[in-house]
Amino acid sequence: MNAPALTPTNRVLTWCLHLLFLALLVLAMARAVAGGHPRAWAVVAVALVCGAVYAAGPLLPRVRTSRLAAAGWLGAVSAVWLVLVLLTPDGVWVAFPLYFLQLHLLPRRAGLVAVIATALAAITAFGAHQAVFSPVAAIGPLLGAAVAVAVVWSYQALYRESEQRRRLIEELTATRADLARAQHTAGVLAERERLAHEIHDTLAQGLSSIQLLLSAAERVLPDTSGNAARYVRQARQAAADDLAEARRFVAALTPPALDDTTLADALERLCATTGARHRITARFHLTCDPVPLPTAHEVALLRIAQAAIANTVRHAGATTVEITLSHSGDEIALGVVDDGTGFDPSSLPAPDPGEGGFGLAAMRTRARALGGSLTVESAPGHGTALAARLPLPRSTDTQPEALP
Repeated sequence: MNAPALTPTNRVLTWCLHLLFLALLVLAMARAVAGGHPRAWAVVAVALVCGAVYAAGPLLPRVRTSRLAAAGWLGAVSAVWLVLVLLTPDGVWVAFPLYFLQLHLLPRRAGLVAVIATALAAITAFGAHQAVFSPVAAIGPLLGAAVAVAVVWSYQALYRESEQRRRLIEELTATRADLARAQHTAGVLAERERLAHEIHDTLAQGLSSIQLLLSAAERVLPDTSGNAARYVRQARQAAADDLAEARRFVAALTPPALDDTTLADALERLCATTGARHRITARFHLTCDPVPLPTAHEVALLRIAQAAIANTVRHAGATTVEITLSHSGDEIALGVVDDGTGFDPSSLPAPDPGEGGFGLAAMRTRARALGGSLTVESAPGHGTALAARLPLPRSTDTQPEALP
């Protein structure tokens, strides 16, 4: 099992420790020579060897990465230091930087044991040089050892906490990036769904009308060119309207049918256009005073009405269709009723890209997106009744406006 990695240290602190160690060796040599020590040259030689062994450590890459190599290097430095401290009491002060090295390079327990052993060796050697043991002489090495332990362990604790925070920040950053990607993906999917609904409710239905009108023109063209011309003009107008719709919803604006007009007027115009283009009587009823609606509500109700009318024209075989707009209390309601062939709502086929069938699903999605609901009542041979209800926002709960 590999030993834990060494705790990194600040470059400035590392150089300060190196300079302190070498400065204390130089001090020991200088005092030995200046004080006329009987073994001054031996002290100088051992101090130089100790400095050389110490200087070799930072140059060896394994000392910085391997606990075992660091322990071997510390053992060599400590052995030479023991010789120095036996020669001169001034070597005792070198124990202080040794404490920091042992605590930093060795595992926690081994480092503490090494510091205690070094402190005891320093106290013993100093007492031997003084020829008498004094408790005061033990204070220096012990106090230095305590300070070294407190400083190094505090630094290691702060480093671990800093690393933990760094990892948490990285995890948070990664989580936020994942969330941003998920939100982007959800936004793309929602926009695709919105565009699909817009295309179904506008372009697809308009193109269906164009097909029906051109088919009618083809049937009557050999007989009466006047009617054919009328159908062709209506087809061209439908194409122009759908082109305007495409340009507008791509720009994320409101439908052209709502430009400078109210929802009621847009629904009434829808009925008039449907009656003019197809063999069906379409009527609009406003059973309430108009109330101000958010743009999203107006767009949703208009789109639902357009899709319902298109379904009636294409599938119902109806002679009449009626659109009703009303509100009661805190909701606005749109009703579309026809006298067509009807169908069984419980047995509708799944939507198919070739055959269609997306209309009711798209209308229901629009209503639910605004907190509303869509209900369909129909039976074979009994027509169809569709009702869309949307809640009115509190900000729009104002007094009804009078009819113009």
